[in-house]
Amino acid sequence: MTQRERPFLSIIIPAFNEEKRLPPTLQRIAGFLRAQPYHSEVIVVENGSTDDTSGVVEHFIAEQMRDDDTFELILLHSAPGKGAAVKKGILSARGEYLVISDTDLAVPIEEVTNFLPPALSAQNYAIAIASREVPGAVRHDEPAYRHLMGRVFNFLVRVLAVPEIHDTQCGFKCFSHQAAHQVFSMQTIDGWGFDVEVLYIAQQHDLPIVEIPVNWYYGDNSRISPLRDTISMLRELLEIRRNGRRGVYDRLPAPPVTDELPAA
Repeated sequence: MTQRERPFLSIIIPAFNEEKRLPPTLQRIAGFLRAQPYHSEVIVVENGSTDDTSGVVEHFIAEQMRDDDTFELILLHSAPGKGAAVKKGILSARGEYLVISDTDLAVPIEEVTNFLPPALSAQNYAIAIASREVPGAVRHDEPAYRHLMGRVFNFLVRVLAVPEIHDTQCGFKCFSHQAAHQVFSMQTIDGWGFDVEVLYIAQQHDLPIVEIPVNWYYGDNSRISPLRDTISMLRELLEIRRNGRRGVYDRLPAPPVTDELPAA
């Protein structure tokens, strides 16, 4: 892929202390993208890691991307917080479609095909989100208590912020370029609650959202602390409600720049 060519797909991966999980994840994503007919970019956003997360990405770029023009691998840095990392990656991405994926690939990267044309018509949605709850979805190896916690939180989300969406927290979401820049430019939450906030913003601006059933694989090394992060997300949920009442999300941001880079 030439420097000036706009990619069809951007994959944004927030990464905090992921030196162990990143190598196989990057290998799997690279293998998938090399088999696709379109150009892509992968943006890893390190956000306050204390391990060698950045070094892992730099090593992969040096060793495996030297003669690879099928996709570009980019390392960025952000302030702490998953929401901050995702926002940085989204607003830096150039693809026609922008996909957020967790490092553990709990939703296998191969499922991205179901979120893109021609499998999904670009005329029918601005945002497609992975769902573990709609018909056709399958959860693999998830403890019952985690499922129950997720259902309770989603009930609160639907009552307080985002009605009619069954699963706001699955870490795999696809946005059209324009929709992504519209909603993430108004994002204010840097923590786990950013998912709810961007979907709330999308609904406030009548952007169509579709839930796509996925295979989702639970991992024992999940970064979520059930008690601490649930309390934090509830606090952020109330913040979203306050922001909505104050009109924080009412403004329309400037449209993103979508043209190719100018010639030198």
